[in-house]
Amino acid sequence: MTVSIEDIRTAAERIKPHIHRTPVMTNENLNQKAGAQVFMKCENLQKVGAFKFRGASNAVWALIDEEAARGVVTHSSGNHAQALALAANMRGIPAYIVMPSNAPQVKKNAVAGYGGRVTFCEPTLEARESTMESIRQSTGASVVHPYDNERVIAGQGTAALEFLEDVPDLDVIIAPVGGGGLLSGTSIAATETKKGIRVIAAEPEMADDAFRSLQAGEIIPSINPKTVADGLLTSLGALTFPIIKERVEQIVTVSETGIIEAMKFVWERAKIVIEPSAATVIAVLWEKKIDLAGLKVGVILSGGNVDLEKLPWQA
Repeated sequence: MTVSIEDIRTAAERIKPHIHRTPVMTNENLNQKAGAQVFMKCENLQKVGAFKFRGASNAVWALIDEEAARGVVTHSSGNHAQALALAANMRGIPAYIVMPSNAPQVKKNAVAGYGGRVTFCEPTLEARESTMESIRQSTGASVVHPYDNERVIAGQGTAALEFLEDVPDLDVIIAPVGGGGLLSGTSIAATETKKGIRVIAAEPEMADDAFRSLQAGEIIPSINPKTVADGLLTSLGALTFPIIKERVEQIVTVSETGIIEAMKFVWERAKIVIEPSAATVIAVLWEKKIDLAGLKVGVILSGGNVDLEKLPWQA
């Protein structure tokens, strides 16, 4: 089963009462620098500070009451953990979150603050998955994968749906890519809503597994990537890869310097707080590896969760 535009429209109606409809902003300095008309979909202003709340909300509110009563379970050290904890809290059901023991304290606190029932494990994928499985077996909770889940993908696609309602004549949409939940949802929503629209992904050069996967025609795992864009460290999934292969025009890789400069520019000139992962889409415009001159370009600012004690330009 794959995700359809109908699934995304259904998700949009389902989560409408629970999410923020985020604003679209423009900035003349950015337009001049990019040589294009740039529209920014501000998912940094979503609940929990990231687009992830859309997918988590869709997954939680799609459950029938009997399933919901047993709760949801996932493993995540990032925005998905917070998003699922809050969505479950809003529905009044338990959220079991498996987190690696070395996750930043600020993230552990945030997940607990949203009502997540946190279990810590060794910081390996194997430990995360086996811990999650044992919780699933003992509780009967529904697994909500951070990106390789139809309901999550459909939920993430609602951002692009809103975007094209607000700016229907976009020529291009650029989204960041990590595991591919946002990018695959965006690509379905965009290409099924507007004929001929181009969907482009932004990825750090230092974590370019999605770029290499598209070149190779098969998933190439992300092995210990080192990038400031810590939300884009995961590999593509079995559901997201085929969608991206079919619908995304290309993946553009951007430098660490480009990401940091783009992030700083958006903070200083547009007064928008974004995290490095979100800055990758601005870096695509910045580094001009592809020609978007004169076009109407939509970028999805995926999140704004930043450790203010460790800003990347404070060396």
